[in-house]
Amino acid sequence: MPKSKRLSANMEDYLETIYHIVSEKKAARAKDIAVRMAVNSASVTGALRLLAEKGHINYAPYDVITLTPRGEILARDIVRRHEILKDFFTKVLDVDEQEAEDTACKMEHAVSPTIIDRLVRFVEFIQICPRGGEEWIGGFRQFCEKDNALSGCENAITRCLDDLKKRQRHFQQAKRETITLESLESGQIARLVRVKGKGTLVDKLKELDITPGSIIELEEVEAADDRINIKVRGYHLSLRRDDFSKIELEIIQPA
Repeated sequence: MPKSKRLSANMEDYLETIYHIVSEKKAARAKDIAVRMAVNSASVTGALRLLAEKGHINYAPYDVITLTPRGEILARDIVRRHEILKDFFTKVLDVDEQEAEDTACKMEHAVSPTIIDRLVRFVEFIQICPRGGEEWIGGFRQFCEKDNALSGCENAITRCLDDLKKRQRHFQQAKRETITLESLESGQIARLVRVKGKGTLVDKLKELDITPGSIIELEEVEAADDRINIKVRGYHLSLRRDDFSKIELEIIQPA
């Protein structure tokens, strides 16, 4: 989005809040937004009028609030920026979750699409890297906690080399096996191999730049609704059972 047309950080916060409330309740009310953001009703009214003028929400006094298609796209992008920054802070920099959450809230408004894409790729690299991965993060944690930086570096290198040998042996001995999304277990990470067939799902993934090689993590299975929630490239997606068998994955085995 051109810089001149971007919303202010404050307006992005309002749009992000509306997105979360609508996701939970199908629609938002001014009082829900005021409570969630800890602001007064006058501030909420002013923000809603501005967002409506810009075409991001459907709003009328005393009525429910919903996102326009344009507003939903922008809100989803804001949420994605937040999630990617938080993932980077927690999974790579080993920052406390609450601090990561607070910092992501402040930074999500300024980070560029190029930086976001690089952060996504770096976190994916850490998750699948055969040269240490999480062990490397463990070495970084030790480096941060101890005064003896050289010792931390030596230990990290030793662990990474040991881990590399284990992963190489595993890769040489194991057969590459693909599964469908319905076979993925909660918290398990896999690499997207392909999406079979055509239709809405294929178009949706293409629109979000989710291609073969993207890393997918299963977050939750909603048994009552017959849906699976996954996280991929910073997006939280809810997929219907009809789509489960269309997604072929390759499990990323731990060391």
